[in-house]
Amino acid sequence: MTAGEAAEVDPFDLPGWLGEAEVTWSTDEGLRAGHLVAGRLTGAGEELPCDLLAVDEAYPQPVTDTALRSRAHQAWRHGQLHLASYGGRLTLLVPGTGFDADRVLEALARLAMAVGAAPERYAVHLRIGSR
Repeated sequence: MTAGEAAEVDPFDLPGWLGEAEVTWSTDEGLRAGHLVAGRLTGAGEELPCDLLAVDEAYPQPVTDTALRSRAHQAWRHGQLHLASYGGRLTLLVPGTGFDADRVLEALARLAMAVGAAPERYAVHLRIGSR
């Protein structure tokens, strides 16, 4: 993944079921896999690939450019979430270099609010392995 691949996403352009249905985000691999955690949103009989990206990982190279990382931090500071698409996959841009359960829950709660849903309508299924 490189910063050049990123396309910013407006929450209003996301499928309507994300704001209307019970939604579950599930990981495809464990949280300890690093700065990028692949996953998917499911609900209302639909599925949408959705990954988490910790935007401050910088080794061996930065995972985002400075401007995108700055926008992600600014959104987070204001209780919001910055969204992008990498390779056609919705990606939640989160400050930090990795993920724990609390950070994942906060990111998904912010996604719920961004699409007009109550966070209580969202659930998270985590895997704890490293790969």
